[in-house]
Amino acid sequence: MSPVVEERNSRIAVIADAHIGGPGGPAEPLVEQLADLASGEPGRLILMGDLFHVWVGQRSYETKEIRQVVEALSDLRRAGWRLDYIEGNRDFFIAEGPYREVFDTVSDEVSFRVGDRSYLAVHGDGLNAEDRMYRFWRWLSKSPPSRFFMLHLPAGLAQRLVHVTEGQLSKTNFKHKHQIPREVISRYAVRRLAQDPDVLLLGHFHEAHSWDVEGGEVRLLDAWFNTRRIEWLSAED
Repeated sequence: MSPVVEERNSRIAVIADAHIGGPGGPAEPLVEQLADLASGEPGRLILMGDLFHVWVGQRSYETKEIRQVVEALSDLRRAGWRLDYIEGNRDFFIAEGPYREVFDTVSDEVSFRVGDRSYLAVHGDGLNAEDRMYRFWRWLSKSPPSRFFMLHLPAGLAQRLVHVTEGQLSKTNFKHKHQIPREVISRYAVRRLAQDPDVLLLGHFHEAHSWDVEGGEVRLLDAWFNTRRIEWLSAED
């Protein structure tokens, strides 16, 4: 169940699909952006998942890029910002590990308001109930046995597992690399928007699109690794 925050923020910062360490490149540009946020007025940042190309929530898997970004996020939170993390398909066991303390919430989805509009933010990889191969891979890779296995690997073997996992992830999911599954997303949106939200906000697809459906609007966010830009939601959107 998604955490709900009742205050009506005038602006909320959003980062989707940075994929640092992969197509997002090194951490320094994002770290600089987070430092700029920390130097300004406190607000709220929602991270829509896949912050790193692969992120396993244990220190034995930590890379230089993960360490740099986590330190910048910790500084941002100390500066008074609220941080919400939505786990993506390349995130594993963040909510159960030591990185959990960096964030106010870690979950599969977050509900919030900006002005008079209500949003439901979801990463977007698990919407297609008919994609059984991907859903099985997603269940298996995030299951308790997988977590136990990852927790007990030596550090060197753990790092090699990350590379294998990344290779497997590149072969899975939706075939969205070729075409946005608009009908699948719309069916999911109609079902979820009927429960109250005005806007379904998605990452994962790495392209910016929006369209109306029964009950509200679907909005897909472009990937940070494409734009190198933090997105802002405002009451005027």
